[in-house]
Amino acid sequence: KRGTMRVAFLGLGIMGRAMATNLAKAGHEVTVWNRTAGRPVEGAHTAASPADAAKDAEVAWMCVADTAAVERVLFASDGVESQLREGMVVVDSSTISPDATRQFAERVRQRGADYVDAPMTGSKVAAEGAQLVFMAGGREETLEKIQPLFQAMGKTVIRMGETAMGQSTKIAMNLMIAPLVSLIQATMVRSGVVDYKAPFVLRRDFSPNFPMRLMYKDILLMLEASKQARVKIPALETVKEVYELAMEEGQQNLDYAATLTLLEKWAGVQASQAKDAVRK
Repeated sequence: KRGTMRVAFLGLGIMGRAMATNLAKAGHEVTVWNRTAGRPVEGAHTAASPADAAKDAEVAWMCVADTAAVERVLFASDGVESQLREGMVVVDSSTISPDATRQFAERVRQRGADYVDAPMTGSKVAAEGAQLVFMAGGREETLEKIQPLFQAMGKTVIRMGETAMGQSTKIAMNLMIAPLVSLIQATMVRSGVVDYKAPFVLRRDFSPNFPMRLMYKDILLMLEASKQARVKIPALETVKEVYELAMEEGQQNLDYAATLTLLEKWAGVQASQAKDAVRK
């Protein structure tokens, strides 16, 4: 069928599963792989390894937890690398280090394939409804080639520049989300993120839309990037400490908004008072 592509989708977490499902729904030939075997994705084949998934694929799309996981999927002994060939495209929608992204891209291109970093923004709900926004780094002609896949999973893709620029954008964006929430809501630059989050917070529902441990990883990436660029971000250093304490209290798998409970505790605020403050 015209316009359909053969895709290996690697990583079936909260976001990945919804994305792979939407690719299959759109009629693409999808083969999925996940580190731990879970329920199959409707309309897709399941592979035993990343290499197996990528065997005849035109595109290998990754959505995994961190830099080490991307490296494993690509370059482990059963990784995608063995299947790379001329004209194939590797796309990474994980949020990982821009520096590592450049290194991975170089290694992938040595085999004639191309590399796009396309982290996204949007919750689980956006992933399920194909409403994600992708920030992409890579060659224009490559992005053009995989446009049908972006369309099946999201509503917008914005090219931020060359490889690794998608990752840099994503980290900068998470930086804005992580420290500034209450201030933003009180001012003219009120944010959609907080409009979305506030009802969950009021219900004390911290089930993970975006787990704290992953936001913490993004904070570390941002601090690392700022160090390389010789930029100081003292506010983020402070936020990082809040996250570390929250994770020591065992909140790492809750939504990152759960860090609020810690701030409330320090401020001696009861949850009921916090609700009133948010309402005001």
